[in-house]
Amino acid sequence: MRYSLESRFRGTIIGAFLGDLASGSQEQPKNWHEIALLGAASLITTSQLNLDDWNQRQESEFPDLDTSSCVCLKAIIATLPVALFYFDNTVKLRQNLICAIAIWDRDLVVRDGTLAVGYAIAQSLTEKLDRKTLIPQTIDFIGETSTSLPQALLKVNNLLIQGAGLERVQGSLSREEKLSKAVAMAFYCFMSTLEDFRLSILRATDNNDALHTGAITGALSGAYNSLTSIPVSWQMKLSPPNSGTSRQSNRKQMIELADALVAVWSGAYDLTPYSKDLQQEGTLCVSAAPRVIRLR
Repeated sequence: MRYSLESRFRGTIIGAFLGDLASGSQEQPKNWHEIALLGAASLITTSQLNLDDWNQRQESEFPDLDTSSCVCLKAIIATLPVALFYFDNTVKLRQNLICAIAIWDRDLVVRDGTLAVGYAIAQSLTEKLDRKTLIPQTIDFIGETSTSLPQALLKVNNLLIQGAGLERVQGSLSREEKLSKAVAMAFYCFMSTLEDFRLSILRATDNNDALHTGAITGALSGAYNSLTSIPVSWQMKLSPPNSGTSRQSNRKQMIELADALVAVWSGAYDLTPYSKDLQQEGTLCVSAAPRVIRLR
């Protein structure tokens, strides 16, 4: 593999958070990123998507948080652990992403955006991402829908083939519905600078929808390029006392959860023996007999 699965999991979670910070968002990151971390903890504990458990954790941690009335593409970030956990099975991936996003938002564009981002991340993790076919395959994965997102993505695909620049793409998408435009721009910023996490984020935050596209672009590029491709100076923004995040959402905690998520996905049924290692070193080693690893 070009990058380890652990590094790609880490890159997805940390990349999304850094993309949001780079956009200059004034919203407290915990509104969505820490909900994602709660989702990761739920998946690790239950070894499956358990919406009741996830909701209980959310209500316990943020009893006054009301996300039901918020139609926001940042809700996609909350589903990232689901995309990571089911990346190797497209049928389960689609089913569980639809179930997860319905917790907070039933807007069809947000649903389609969740499917598009989840599929692209899965393609990166399975090392099947092909720049020429990703968007057509993503549109197929979304399926029949009444939203304008497939058309916006198809427009981006054509512009990428033509080698269009950022300003031209922004102009071409100016009449698109706002949320569809944001997802399409995230795909453009990611795919036009496929090997460069830093440049993808800078391009994503250079538009009016930066508050949406930054985090999504960060997740896409982080999954493809892994944690090793994210500048260390950027990662340090998530380390106390440099970040304005809570202790639950700093870099060390994100890495611990990402590693534990990989462990459970790969077939480590009991993480108790590793609890001290997680607290002390933030790393996790997993081993299993041949043909046994990855059982759930």
